[in-house]
Amino acid sequence: MSSADAVTRRTPLHDVHEKLGAKFTDFAGWQMPLRYEGDLAEHNAVRGSAGLFDLTHMGEIVLSGPQAGAALDYALVGHASAIAVGKARYTMICAENGGILDDLIVYRTGEHEYLVVANAGNATVVAEALITRGAGFDTEVRDESTGYALLAVQGPDSAGILAALTPTDLSTVRYYASYPTTVAGVDVLLARTGYTGEDGFELFVAPDSAQAVWTALHETGRVVPCGLSCRDSLRLEAGMPLYGNELTAELTPYDAGLGRVVKLDKPGDFVGRAALEVAAKSTPSRSLVGLVAPGRRAPRHGYRVVDPESGAELGVVTSGAPSPTLGHAVAMAYVDTERAEPGSALAVDIRGTMSPVEVVALPFYRRSA
Repeated sequence: MSSADAVTRRTPLHDVHEKLGAKFTDFAGWQMPLRYEGDLAEHNAVRGSAGLFDLTHMGEIVLSGPQAGAALDYALVGHASAIAVGKARYTMICAENGGILDDLIVYRTGEHEYLVVANAGNATVVAEALITRGAGFDTEVRDESTGYALLAVQGPDSAGILAALTPTDLSTVRYYASYPTTVAGVDVLLARTGYTGEDGFELFVAPDSAQAVWTALHETGRVVPCGLSCRDSLRLEAGMPLYGNELTAELTPYDAGLGRVVKLDKPGDFVGRAALEVAAKSTPSRSLVGLVAPGRRAPRHGYRVVDPESGAELGVVTSGAPSPTLGHAVAMAYVDTERAEPGSALAVDIRGTMSPVEVVALPFYRRSA
């Protein structure tokens, strides 16, 4: 084993991925499946039927105790104590200056218990911040990331596939809700959330049970194993931000067009409130927009957005790729706010060629009801 292998973490499903022929990539210190048969097949499976993902690299932090909700209200920009038991909410954790440290999903799993799910690359930062910010409250904060494996079934057929493996009536599990149940006889926390733009479920299980659940799902013959590469193209089509691209510590939620997650009307103080109150009253110099380009030559992360006539820089691409669903290239970018209206004709400098693009409203893709 090389020194690199020694410090790279593997999920409980690593052997399963190897047998399925996965190509791996190092992501946030984890060896994760990048793809199996191919990006296009996996992407289309999620859009047309269902895909199966291993997301064990995500971080899980549990807060419990009489003031767990109050601690989260102080630590995060959202109003966690207002979440009903069994429900979930998308939110963010910000620095004092309003910069985004991570975007999160918070599940209220009990009257005095919450599960916070953080992005893999930020899991340690989020856990440490929650421990520090929760110190003045009657709550226990535990980083339980090693205690969970996380699987996701995403796509229009996901509910039908899971229905045969769980006693839960999935019609009662609403979007952004969670439910303790069993899948293939294994205890899970089943959540109806996702990051693909499709209906889908995420299954939190004990690590030693992950293979049993994955195998039961795979043996239905109705799910396609999917890697991180198609997960990125799926979320891009759905206009969902990625931390490190659309979200950074240099940007506030208002810069990202996500000011709705900041609950300035909640009682009490919270970290970043003063800075975010100022940001709420300001117009960002640049706005996050969608860009569409003819053909499949895609603007990529870091490419300059420019005025098509003068060549003056107007912004920068944060994410971009050919869209398998739409048949042309799409991208997200921060551009000067006065040029951010849908229909605006701009250009992207793609390796020295000024390629035309048009500003469009996000998302690029929206699933049928």
